[in-house]
Amino acid sequence: MAKRTFSTLETFLIFLLVMMTAITVALLSLLFITSGTIENHKDSGNHGFPTTQDTIATQASPVTCTPEPPLFQNFSGYHIGVGRADCTGQVADINLMGYGKSGQNARGILTRLYSRAFIMAEPTGPNRRIVFVSVDIGMISQRLRLEVLNRLQSKYGSLYRRDNVILSGTHTHSGPAGYFQYTIFVIASEGFSNRTFEYMVTGIVKSIEIAHENMKPAKIFINKGDVEGVQINRSPTSYLRNPQSERARYSSNTDKEMLLLKIVDLNGDDMGLISWFAIHPVSMNNSNHLVNSDNMGYASYLFEQEKNKGYLPGQGPFVAAFASSNLGDVSSNILGPHCLNTGESCENAYSTCPIGGPGMCIAKGPGRDMIDSTQIIGRTIYQRAKELYASASQEVTGPLASAHQWVNMTDVTVWLNSTHTAKTCKPALGYSFAAGTIDGVGGLNITQGKTEGDPFWDTIRDQLFGKPSEEIKECHKPKPVLLHTGELSKPHPWHPDIVDVQIITLGSLAITAIPGEFTTMSGRRLREAVQAEFASYGMKNMTIIISGLCNVYSHYITTYEEYQAQRYEAASTIYGPHTLSAYIQLFRGLAKAIATDTVANMSSGPEPPFFKQLIIPLIPNIEDKPPIGRNFGDVLEPVKPKYRVGEVAEVTFVGANPKNSAENRTHQTFLTVEKYENSTAAWQIMYNDASWETRFYWHKGFLGRSNATIEWHIPDTVQPGIYRIRYFGHNRKMEILKPAVILPFEGISSIFEVVTT
Repeated sequence: MAKRTFSTLETFLIFLLVMMTAITVALLSLLFITSGTIENHKDSGNHGFPTTQDTIATQASPVTCTPEPPLFQNFSGYHIGVGRADCTGQVADINLMGYGKSGQNARGILTRLYSRAFIMAEPTGPNRRIVFVSVDIGMISQRLRLEVLNRLQSKYGSLYRRDNVILSGTHTHSGPAGYFQYTIFVIASEGFSNRTFEYMVTGIVKSIEIAHENMKPAKIFINKGDVEGVQINRSPTSYLRNPQSERARYSSNTDKEMLLLKIVDLNGDDMGLISWFAIHPVSMNNSNHLVNSDNMGYASYLFEQEKNKGYLPGQGPFVAAFASSNLGDVSSNILGPHCLNTGESCENAYSTCPIGGPGMCIAKGPGRDMIDSTQIIGRTIYQRAKELYASASQEVTGPLASAHQWVNMTDVTVWLNSTHTAKTCKPALGYSFAAGTIDGVGGLNITQGKTEGDPFWDTIRDQLFGKPSEEIKECHKPKPVLLHTGELSKPHPWHPDIVDVQIITLGSLAITAIPGEFTTMSGRRLREAVQAEFASYGMKNMTIIISGLCNVYSHYITTYEEYQAQRYEAASTIYGPHTLSAYIQLFRGLAKAIATDTVANMSSGPEPPFFKQLIIPLIPNIEDKPPIGRNFGDVLEPVKPKYRVGEVAEVTFVGANPKNSAENRTHQTFLTVEKYENSTAAWQIMYNDASWETRFYWHKGFLGRSNATIEWHIPDTVQPGIYRIRYFGHNRKMEILKPAVILPFEGISSIFEVVTT
């Protein structure tokens, strides 16, 4: 790469940044020296026991502060910052995003969702930095990314930009919907939820801010290894359409390899990790109504709990991101598809049962229920990551670079060979899209693998939306078009035309940010093509990472051969049979630009839109009301006086709609489980709603009345003693001609004893 020289203005700005950093460090040091001790407030209520200390992080270790050297001084490696922030959003009265199942609304919370940010910078130039963010949500929407970039620009200027910031969704199917702008996703979300959108944007930006503020000299080590026993290919007959000579090069019809980056500071202290692995987080099935981060989130939880000893979940300095990869045809329901009514296998090209059809063909995980399956799969992923982390010794070094383009994916000319071209298509969904998958079947009794339309559904479509053009039908063949979304524009376009393609590199490591779900073989082809492109311009032996569900969501990307089978993944490949070839061509262009140091010469492409006046949520806001003679937070069904380990402590309160808590964030959790400590005569928080041992269920009643049930599944590791459960909520108060007011309240259980025998 060409040697970088700096203009007089750039040199002055670098000097100014160094001086500002030094002043900031000095001021922070002075602040810590002069700040006093915050006194914990206590009172003597609640059955003769004092109340909880004000801070939630009662288990946190004492913070010690040692001044760091100025950011770009005395170190030639990377400066790295890590950050984590809550991005949970609405946990009631909103659809869960992933299965597209009507009625699968959130009714509480199993675990919180987090944004995990990692910033890597070169000390030789303040603008040579990259940002990777893994977010515990279904996917990144275009609107989400555009708003995050806008807020980063407002705060940091040109430091964090569209080319050097990657946002990636973990693809949990148990996070809230409602944060999209394209009509098909707004309909699936049953409206646009500004409260969830704002909550997610704020959380993502905050995680980046935390990473930015905590940057310090650090090192990155890379490791790779297979993870066994956690995946199956959910469309094996489609995979078999790929050439036998190509399949013979691989030992499995899924990518088993996990790639992991270990981040430590110069003292050898652990800072965080990023891993990429191809698996669908669908251990929680479409009967679930609790917001949670599924199997990959559980792996993050276990790793962070291990490294952040003494901290509550979601707290502590160590950040562990388990990011998505080419998971398009990869299921975590490893027992495979079976007919619910007969128990027989239904692994066939159409995923259908002899009796009951496709609706009976469902895959299950290894556990006794979906939460157990989630934990089994997540724990196996965590344990393998722990091994790879411990043995990681190959350091990642070298310059940082990034390249990005917006592309109109409806109009890409694809070179099939030196003489023949093909085109991508306007977006359309095929019939098998409505069939769903073995992880979550559709509700229309349509089978996967349909290569012909249905006159009944065609007639309904034509009456509602008009007939698809011959052009779009011809372009998508052999896909029978169910919805010609590329020709629907009211109230806004139904699918994106403009998508992001992006690569960031750290030395010999390249992260490709793909705007959708690549199947196993699609990911392999992209990796090989991008690696070969780098090599042809002198960057040999590059490691190519497929980072999934980044920046904008455009459904699936199958190979051309898989597309012919028209199972769910192919029917959801919205830009037609040559979509993968188009992406390979585009990512090769980015790789060439980085390798030849010509990124500055690239066109940025057509900027995507940011729509106004999106469809409001279908579920209205109403005033919360307690039963007559009751108050919010009153106990309706008390705990028992004593529990043994392995049992479930349960209490029900007079509740209010939890979605209010996404607007008024007075409380940072819906619940705490607290233990009385005799030595300090204080209550210590042991668990909160981010803990996998707790459940928060909201039961919606009539006319604004509702109940909240909290469960604590008492683990074997618990300390015996006296406990209580607290509930934190917000109620909406509405008066005529006045704006609604959201008020915080609390509830508390009676005390109970936990014994081990």
